[in-house]
Amino acid sequence: MGCFWGAESLYGATTGVLRTTVGYAGGTKEGPTYRNLGDHTEVLEIDYDPNVISFKDLLHLFWNNHEYGLTTPIKRQYMSLILYHDEEQKTIAEQSKIEEQIKRSPEVITTEIRAKTNFYPAEDYHQKYRLQGHRDLCDTLNLNSKLLQTSYVATKLNGYLAGVGGFEQFKSEVDTMGLTPTQKEYCNYYVEKNEGQGLYC
Repeated sequence: MGCFWGAESLYGATTGVLRTTVGYAGGTKEGPTYRNLGDHTEVLEIDYDPNVISFKDLLHLFWNNHEYGLTTPIKRQYMSLILYHDEEQKTIAEQSKIEEQIKRSPEVITTEIRAKTNFYPAEDYHQKYRLQGHRDLCDTLNLNSKLLQTSYVATKLNGYLAGVGGFEQFKSEVDTMGLTPTQKEYCNYYVEKNEGQGLYC
């Protein structure tokens, strides 16, 4: 979808998404890094509750929130790419691409659909990038390298603080996050202030 920072915020504040991790996938190089990606693409790994949100719903967000590259070929690092985990996801992804192509004609969708064969988490400074812009809050949340990738709270706050999801949705979820009164007050202020802002780099 382009730069993975925006995609992580978008999905993080989506109801039913449990965890997000940015990383590199789709290529052949072992142990890629941001400075030495080889033929990998910036991607987002999403853990979600299928009882709340479907794979097709996740794809709807994918098709409608690209930073760039959906209908314009660009370098592999930022290309439009869907990696599926099983045959059911493959079928759903391919059908959704056909439907999107009909809607967007005469533009031609450049998205590739491939099996997920590897995934390398990106460096810590890329994980929950928007949340990490709130250093004092991160310190109080005791976010370490592992929690930046696995924490439900970090996933949610990374989206909400970037302005995704909206203040009303945040208020309906905030009590599930175990925040202190001070953390909650801080987040209330910035979620409301940033609501509706642009997502991307």
